[in-house]
Amino acid sequence: MALKGKVTVVGSGFYGSTTALRLAEYNIFETVVLTDIVEGKPEGLALDINQSRPIEGFETKVIGATTTAEGGGYEATANSDVVVITAGLPRKPGMSRTDLIGVNAGIVRGVAENIAKHSPKAVIIVVSNPLDEMTALAQLATGFPKHQVMGQAGMLDTARFTNFVAQKVGVPVGSVKTLTLGSHGETMVPVPSRCTVDGKPLSEILSEADIAELVDRTRNGGAEVVALLKTGSAYYAPSAAAARMAKAVIEDSGAIMPVCAWVEGQYGIEGVYLGVEAEIGKNGIRKVVESALTPSEVDALKVAAEAVRAKQADVKDL
Repeated sequence: MALKGKVTVVGSGFYGSTTALRLAEYNIFETVVLTDIVEGKPEGLALDINQSRPIEGFETKVIGATTTAEGGGYEATANSDVVVITAGLPRKPGMSRTDLIGVNAGIVRGVAENIAKHSPKAVIIVVSNPLDEMTALAQLATGFPKHQVMGQAGMLDTARFTNFVAQKVGVPVGSVKTLTLGSHGETMVPVPSRCTVDGKPLSEILSEADIAELVDRTRNGGAEVVALLKTGSAYYAPSAAAARMAKAVIEDSGAIMPVCAWVEGQYGIEGVYLGVEAEIGKNGIRKVVESALTPSEVDALKVAAEAVRAKQADVKDL
């Protein structure tokens, strides 16, 4: 299979470097560019990943590029098809995602403006926290059409929900289907009505109390990892989610994934970036997929929309 396309990962911390490795090991991209403001770090990581190619059997070339806040080094990212923005500070124990908004807004705005200069046709996948607000900010800073900018949240939260259900029931993760929508935070909306185990509704397998407990654990899934690590946040599962989204873009697959996307009327919600299911293609979001939810789940989704709407309106001034 011929390799095609170029993907840039901005930020070479644990999240960014692991994402770059996953993308390279797919062996479908021609080039993966890894950037960072720490001089030499992305170049060193790129060299290390390239030296693993003979062992793992992939041909994708990884390029490292040190960048500056003023825009230096972004030439290496030019004409990227996909850009994954991981830049920003991770959470520390006791911090909420919202606590990061001030410092990360400046970082994400600068990155987005530089990406827009060099890759005006790129699909942007934002993973910096607070996710919903940073996705909105990236769209404003790039000036890109809203379908061209999305955030990675629901893929990760759904994976966490699936894993917790599988552990609770004692079945392979492949036997479980779950869905998580809403915000990437306190107003996250796990959707029990769409959850099954071997095709059977979750409500037939677990009690209401057990399901509520799993929903709560999913909602706090990131904080649980942060509390255990003490010096950083999750990156294995998040990087897997971001890489799958980038793969869906470059393959123009039409895969339906839970992502942070611009909502215009679906579920009675208008004009906000929110976690919903969407069909992903080469130009980003092909369409938001409005699926059957219970009235209480729709209500929870509307609450989530209003919770993030005001915060997203505020980011234009950050």
